[in-house]
Amino acid sequence: MTKKILALALIIIGLAVIFYGLYSSFAIFTGKTTAPEIFKTPPAQKSAISQDVQGQLQNMISEQLKGMLPAGSVATLLNLMSWSVFAGILVFGGAQITGLGVKLLN
Repeated sequence: MTKKILALALIIIGLAVIFYGLYSSFAIFTGKTTAPEIFKTPPAQKSAISQDVQGQLQNMISEQLKGMLPAGSVATLLNLMSWSVFAGILVFGGAQITGLGVKLLN
């Protein structure tokens, strides 16, 4: 009897972990919540105008890159990718817990 109760509890816990991961991912990708901020965009540095050619070249390149990529887009992409990996781990772990419960039930 206790074996059945433990098996059912494991199945319920495993399914809860899976549904939590899926619901959180759905909320993040629909824009209701934001992904956990693991990677942060460094604040823009306001430096004095440099007179050397190397500094001017770096400034021109950074200005051109800002035109191609919006500020913070790389950090946002990395945050979404890290959340996707974590959600995959949650689903895998929940499936393993549920599978253990099913094996105990048999």
